[in-house]
Amino acid sequence: MAFAVVAGVCALGILLSPLAAEAQGRRGAPATGRYVAGSGQSFTLDTSGSRPLLRFERSTEIWVLRPTPAPRGDILYRNDNGDQILRVTPDGGMTLYTTSAPQGSPVSRAGDAASLLAPSMTAVQMWNYIVRQSGRASSALGRLIQVDVDIQPGSEAVAADALSTAVDAIVRMARSSNLRAETNKVRRIVVTDQGGASQATLSRGTLRIAVNPRVGVAGRPSSARIVRLVADEALSR
Repeated sequence: MAFAVVAGVCALGILLSPLAAEAQGRRGAPATGRYVAGSGQSFTLDTSGSRPLLRFERSTEIWVLRPTPAPRGDILYRNDNGDQILRVTPDGGMTLYTTSAPQGSPVSRAGDAASLLAPSMTAVQMWNYIVRQSGRASSALGRLIQVDVDIQPGSEAVAADALSTAVDAIVRMARSSNLRAETNKVRRIVVTDQGGASQATLSRGTLRIAVNPRVGVAGRPSSARIVRLVADEALSR
């Protein structure tokens, strides 16, 4: 199944024990909950699967967290770019780390939340989604961005999530005075499920996102990883 669209230019785990124990220890509370940090940021944390998933309020991106051990029995949860997102103590205490709170902000549970599993998507819905995302990228950069999606039936949900995440990265860079110039290297976005591994490459103006739909949202690179790829590629030239 192949999709292609050109939009016009618009005007200018694994070690889950601390997290799972924290959820299960609240008299049968579900593994998915809404949390609020002292900094005011709120997010949904889903520990029902093999890897914790996190999504900030007012954001569409789902972050796949990877655990690493820390001193005193704590667990650090990082995204696929290596950025620290959460620190969890053995007794379930949580600290959130973001660009607005790099030193960390304490977190408390605010209630239950729905799972962060990606919804299903038909071929027609996928086509419409591609058009919207291509237009969003073109609007952010003020020039034409072509989008091609080459996937097999059943990969639509993960491919759509990967495309949205890639466009999120481009939009974020376009809004940054330090990174906007580096987006000049991106002329086309390609999403494919060929190859069986999650990866992102940038070559000759084409940002290629390979997804592994068998592992859901964990099978695509995060926006942070894509930002670093584009920035590093621009600096190397």
